[in-house]
Amino acid sequence: MTTTAPTPIVVTGATGPLGRHIVVALIARGVSAANIVAVGRNADKLATLADAGVRTSVADYSDRTSLDAAFAGAGTLVLVSGSEVGQRVQQHTNAIDAAVAAGVSRIVYTSAPAATTSTLVLAPEHKATEEYLAQSGVTTTILRNSWYTENYAADVARSAESGVLLSSTGEGRVASASRADYADAVAAVLTSEGHENAVYELSGDVAWAYTDLAAAIAEITGKPVEWKNVSPEEHAAVLTGAGLDEGTAGFVVALDGNIRDGLLGVTTGDLSRLIGRPTTPLVEGLRAAIA
Repeated sequence: MTTTAPTPIVVTGATGPLGRHIVVALIARGVSAANIVAVGRNADKLATLADAGVRTSVADYSDRTSLDAAFAGAGTLVLVSGSEVGQRVQQHTNAIDAAVAAGVSRIVYTSAPAATTSTLVLAPEHKATEEYLAQSGVTTTILRNSWYTENYAADVARSAESGVLLSSTGEGRVASASRADYADAVAAVLTSEGHENAVYELSGDVAWAYTDLAAAIAEITGKPVEWKNVSPEEHAAVLTGAGLDEGTAGFVVALDGNIRDGLLGVTTGDLSRLIGRPTTPLVEGLRAAIA
């Protein structure tokens, strides 16, 4: 298959788990490794991609000069959202400005569910980024990624040891998918027609409850796990008692509140339609995450 996207394709965050999956997915869908520029902050991690024939460039979202060098000559930018909460608007602005200056013709951005309208605690930075993209004049494709199954990898060992999966999510559900699924969606929109200026709400095919998560952990570990729902106040106290600072504990509790309110349980089918297959089931995704 020959990609219809302009080349080279620059992938930011390529030393992170999602960005690395995107590079792999692009190659799997027929994009030549030589037409991919993997950009990240860690030269050692980039080296493994270089061994596969991918071009690499060390750059940081906070360093505009490094972005200018990394994006030079690019046709398409895959802007993987940054991981530093509170700094992402400026970092994404730097990347978009560098892309415009480089003459990039298209930006694919990994956003958050219903970013422009949601009360999700993570949404405001994504909303600001989408708005900045809209006024940039560049053709865009917005992929609003829901939750990653890998976010629960740490819960597997912890819950298996204690026998308890603790949350303040109530009856809320999560339509998670694996990072590989979301990465494949990026590759799909860059190797097929008709996705210019489109916005996709991506999520897993199944919205699971925390009783399902507890059962999945039990199946994987062979140990009984019971889900215990607590109040937000109790949850915050448990987290701070375990050593988390109040700010981080509050953030975790707020996310559980978002799940309780149904913000991460929406199943649109967009993801499976884009990638042409069902999304990765919860148990399978968790097994891969802890492997």
